[in-house]
Amino acid sequence: MQSKSMEATIRRRFRGVRRLLNERQRRLWAAAEASALGYGGVSTVARATRISRRAIHAGVRELKAGGKASPAGRIRGPGAGRKALTTQQPGLKASLDALVEPTARGDPQSSLRWTCRSVRRLAAELRQQGYCIGRQKVADLLHELGYSLQANRKTREGAAHPDRNAQFEHINRRVAALQRRGQPVISVDTKKKELVGNFRNVGREWRPAGAPLEVQVHDFQDAELGKAIPYGVYDLTNNEAWVSVGIDHDTAEFAVESILRWWRKMGSQRFPEARELLVTADSGGSNSARCRLWKVALQKFADHTGLKVHVCHFPPGTSKWNKIEHRLFCHITHNWRGQPLTTLQVIVQLIGRTQTRQGLKVKAALDRRRYPKGIKVPNDQLQAVQLHRATFHGDWNYTIAPRKHAA
Repeated sequence: MQSKSMEATIRRRFRGVRRLLNERQRRLWAAAEASALGYGGVSTVARATRISRRAIHAGVRELKAGGKASPAGRIRGPGAGRKALTTQQPGLKASLDALVEPTARGDPQSSLRWTCRSVRRLAAELRQQGYCIGRQKVADLLHELGYSLQANRKTREGAAHPDRNAQFEHINRRVAALQRRGQPVISVDTKKKELVGNFRNVGREWRPAGAPLEVQVHDFQDAELGKAIPYGVYDLTNNEAWVSVGIDHDTAEFAVESILRWWRKMGSQRFPEARELLVTADSGGSNSARCRLWKVALQKFADHTGLKVHVCHFPPGTSKWNKIEHRLFCHITHNWRGQPLTTLQVIVQLIGRTQTRQGLKVKAALDRRRYPKGIKVPNDQLQAVQLHRATFHGDWNYTIAPRKHAA
């Protein structure tokens, strides 16, 4: 009975200090307790603390040696402990590296490059090669080799056009020149098309704990609700924007109609004395530099408003540099994060409520007009456009003047 009582006492004392001690300190503490008990002390302490008898005997020897068995700053003595797995199995790291990055080993056709991504599968493949290893050790070795879990990153734009920087400088000069003259400068583009309905929208919002909004499991387009096509017009001078939410097709006519609506609702009030308009756009989509219908529609816009329209396109593959992308569209996405876009009215309201600390103001409206695709522009209609190409890259930089007879 006395032995049981002693074990319980030692167990209580050990529980009170074990979290504060490292491996060496626990070993020395157990050895001191065993030495104090005398004969049978090692067995008693081992049963109470579940520290191995071997470790306690090592601690006793260390106490008798005055702590010299383990030099200061070391938990174990030199050479103690299990050998590293890479020491026991030479070539393990090289084999793992060859599995993860086979092209570095001259094996670009290896199926593992595409299929063996998880540490479990890597561990299984290494075991087939004769190594003894588990998934956690595979993860540790990958970190030692400099690998980490990474997602794709959008950085490659394809081959850069040789006049890319020159076009950027040209756009900057044109924008600064028109702003000095007090003329409007806008950036235009189509935002990503959005499914209308009770579908999941990325992002999170504050809600009562355990009560998330329930949405459809599958994102299949609703035949009745369809898609929303937001086309934005951003005023670079006043930090204001107009967004037309279309429901049909993203065509050049829809793009120019959105610009016309901006001019009627916002631009003409901001620039009552305007005689010119500079439009900066990317080189693809509905406002493509090679789209004939875009130029014909801009001619109608110029005739209707009396404005001389200057157009500057960004080089191919550089649409992310368009100001509207990071001054308007990103804030719209942030504003409606986590909100299912259940109806077109909800989309228009969420866009119209977009604000920033820099004072961004946005107006939005629904455009229910139909814009058919596949409209062919004959040569005579294109030749009727009062198009004047710039000396530098006339395919990207041109001016469309209003026709006098069309006033």
